Amino acid sequence: MAARKPSARAEAAPAGVPTFTKEQELLAYREMLLIRRFEEKAGQMYGMGLIGGFCHLYIGQEAVVVGMQMAMKQGDQVITGYRDHGHMLATGMESRGVMAELTGRKGGYSKGKGGSMHMFSIEKQFFGGHGIVGCAGVAGHRPRLREPLSAENGSVSVTYFGDGAANQGQVYESFNMAELWKLPVVYVIENNKYAMGSAVSRASAQTDFSKRGQSFNIPGEQVDGMDSAQPVKAAGERALEFARSGKGPYILEMQTYRYRGHSMSDPAKYRSKEEVQKMRTEHDPIEQVRNRLLEAGLVTEDELKKVDAEIRDIVNDAADFATHDPEPDPSELYTDIVR
Repeated sequence: MAARKPSARAEAAPAGVPTFTKEQELLAYREMLLIRRFEEKAGQMYGMGLIGGFCHLYIGQEAVVVGMQMAMKQGDQVITGYRDHGHMLATGMESRGVMAELTGRKGGYSKGKGGSMHMFSIEKQFFGGHGIVGCAGVAGHRPRLREPLSAENGSVSVTYFGDGAANQGQVYESFNMAELWKLPVVYVIENNKYAMGSAVSRASAQTDFSKRGQSFNIPGEQVDGMDSAQPVKAAGERALEFARSGKGPYILEMQTYRYRGHSMSDPAKYRSKEEVQKMRTEHDPIEQVRNRLLEAGLVTEDELKKVDAEIRDIVNDAADFATHDPEPDPSELYTDIVR
């Protein structure tokens, strides 16, 4: 990647946002780059027929999940929709296991039976990827039904969903219950502007999603999810502390953008190529971190190239594993079934 002059917004953190240390910048850069390269490889493998079913890529939205994960503490739980590979990687799930699940192999996180939309890791407190969107209440209900999350044990449930799902009725049932029971839930609405293919301005009467919880007395705020992981982490810490202190749920609207279509079968003709290119050129979160590191003299081009090479090796290794790992035994059809 060739260096370019950073935009004004890339030269410093937004007003009121704590500046990252060199180590935090490099961590965010590495985590976002891993997601980007992994998703690019997944897209290639889908095109080769190695990944079946649906595949929804997270390219462009990396700063949201990386920033939130940097703000979270051990024991916090995550649940999301189907654009979920980036969330898995951000929680620390192994690239090999995620890619193997995409290709339906026994080494996948759901033993090759879940695919792109349905992976779990109890160890990493990641409770899915779900193909049924809009059921944001799952994170709120689960803690009450099983091991309670509460201000006493200090754990928070972070629930991700998009601008399209935000218009579903069950979301508001979840808001009502979460506030009524003062559940420690942070709702992260990833507003990538187009849902499945309809612009927010066409599909939403209220386009400020941070206000969606007002009638339930749930506070919210809008966050620039394309600046870098810095403002996301800062907002995430505020929201998590609010929920962790027993005050109930909090809404974060992450204003972000997906570069690819809704899924691999979506040509995204509802927006112009110029619009996408403008976002890539002026607001890409990875490039902004890269430029900030170089402009501040914290790293060299060669050091960043080395990071990129390491990430590519990890992703290529995951792809190789996922294409050579055996498929699950047919007997697996009858395992892990709740009766």
